[in-house]
Amino acid sequence: MDPEEGSMAVDNIVTQFNTYEDFLDSQITTVDLYYLEDESLARQLVELGYRGTGEVVKREDFEARKAAIEIARLAERTQKKTLTSAGKDLQDNFLKALAVREDDNRNGKVSSVIFIRDRNSHGQEVSGYIDYAHRLKIEDFEVYFNGKRRLLPRPTDMSFYNWDNHIAVCNSTPNYQVITDNPEGLLFKYKRDRKILNVDPKAQPGDNSTRTPIQTQLYIQAVIFDHISRRKT
Repeated sequence: MDPEEGSMAVDNIVTQFNTYEDFLDSQITTVDLYYLEDESLARQLVELGYRGTGEVVKREDFEARKAAIEIARLAERTQKKTLTSAGKDLQDNFLKALAVREDDNRNGKVSSVIFIRDRNSHGQEVSGYIDYAHRLKIEDFEVYFNGKRRLLPRPTDMSFYNWDNHIAVCNSTPNYQVITDNPEGLLFKYKRDRKILNVDPKAQPGDNSTRTPIQTQLYIQAVIFDHISRRKT
C-alpha cells in the first residue's frame, strides 16, 4: 500500500471510531475472546498486529489523525461562525465594503474606522465614528448584513454627535485612544503602533492609513478609514 492509500485508510478508521479502543475492539473476533479469555490481552495483540481482521493502525497515528481532523473541523466551524458576511447577497456598496474588510478586522490585519451620518429611528440627524473591529467583537453583525437593521453610531462608539439636541460623546476603545484637544478636530491614536489617524477630510489620514468615501443608498454620508499596523507581533 502506498503512503496516500495508507493515509486514506487511517482517515477512514479515525472517522468511523470514536476511540482507539473502539477500533481495537472491532478487530477482535469471538474466537479470539474464546481462546484468550482476556479482552485487554486481545486488544494488545491487535495493537501489535498479531490479531485482527483488518488494517494495522498504531495508537499514535490514530490519535494524531483524530486530533488533526478535530482541529480542522473546529477551524471550519469557527470560520463559518465568525464571518457573518459570508454567503450574503449584498447589494449596497456600504455592506459590500464592510464584508470585504470583515475578516481582516477580525484577525487584526486591518483596523477600520467607519464614519456614518444619517437619521436615526426618531428622525434625528446623528453622526459618529465606529471602531469596526471592536463592534465586531461585541455585537452580532448578522442583522446588518442581512438588511434587518442599519449600522448607526451610538453614544458608546468612538465619537457620537446628535445634531438635533447637540449631544456629543467621545470614548476610547480597546483599539483607539480618542484625542479631543486637537484644535483642528478629532484624532484617533491606534494603540497597537501608536500611529495617529486624522479623520479631517482636508488632511491626510496618516501613516499606513487610507480614507475611502462610500457611495451608498443607506446613508447620507459614509466614509471608511483603514489603518494597517506595521508593529510586529
